[in-house]
Amino acid sequence: MSKTSSWYYPQGSLARANQPVSLDVKTAGWTYCGIDVYDFSSTAKNKTVEIDLADREAVIVPLSSISASVQCNDKNYSLAGRPGVFAAVADWFYAPVGSKLSLSADAGEVAVCTAMATKEFPAHHGLASAVPVEPRGAGFATRQVNNIATPDSFAGADRIIICEVLTPGGNWSSWPPHRHDGIAGCPNMNEEIYYFRIGKQQSDHGDRDGRGYFHAYTVDGSVDDTVTLSDGDVYILPAGYHGPSIAAPEYPMYFLNVLAGPAADRSMAFCDDPSHHWIRDEWKSQQIDPRVPMTSARGRVNA
Repeated sequence: MSKTSSWYYPQGSLARANQPVSLDVKTAGWTYCGIDVYDFSSTAKNKTVEIDLADREAVIVPLSSISASVQCNDKNYSLAGRPGVFAAVADWFYAPVGSKLSLSADAGEVAVCTAMATKEFPAHHGLASAVPVEPRGAGFATRQVNNIATPDSFAGADRIIICEVLTPGGNWSSWPPHRHDGIAGCPNMNEEIYYFRIGKQQSDHGDRDGRGYFHAYTVDGSVDDTVTLSDGDVYILPAGYHGPSIAAPEYPMYFLNVLAGPAADRSMAFCDDPSHHWIRDEWKSQQIDPRVPMTSARGRVNA
């Protein structure tokens, strides 16, 4: 029998006015990570959002907005966006702990990813063309990783780690299953948020018909959770193995990962499920799916 968790938030369950997603540390029941997604569509009443980060740092990522503007501590920045997460890689912005922000966009959605922080770093406008785009895995486990603000791609943050993963229809991501929960012999600890968008064939952004699947389970067996994903769902990982994330044929999957933990040095280190670690060696003899990379700063790669 499946032992479910309270870590799954179906589309709409975290919504507020003009916010498809609003998740803070109190709602999640943990210490570091949060995410807010703001909707600047034609029906939005407010085209500008004022944000006081207080004891948080943030990474801002346009999701389905062609352009977005950020005023951070009285300095203005213009971000080049995209029609949707399956259309291109976008600019991004790092805001240091304690910043006061004014965020606006032409239309569409913009994500504000946050982590509790204490060290102050300079504000940073990251260009789409400078985001390292990495094919990961091989065969049916091939996916694209956009390393936006990972430890290797961006050193100027206290705790927050941000990447995007795009999975072609029919492929698996988050595979082999892995964890970073600081327990049972795995010393690495990061909380992690998955924000899913499920496309349909060549859609630029998510589609209400989109479906996918996700699995999470803990070392002690208290959680063994398999969920059917819809576009806009959120899953949080305070503990346990996670994987696979499965994209159904013709329904490509995107997820935005937000990670943060207590370590003084940011790290994406993890521990594979030892039963499945051997799969990584199999990739050496397999071809990378030619559909990856799916996007770049210039747009679709395999349109």
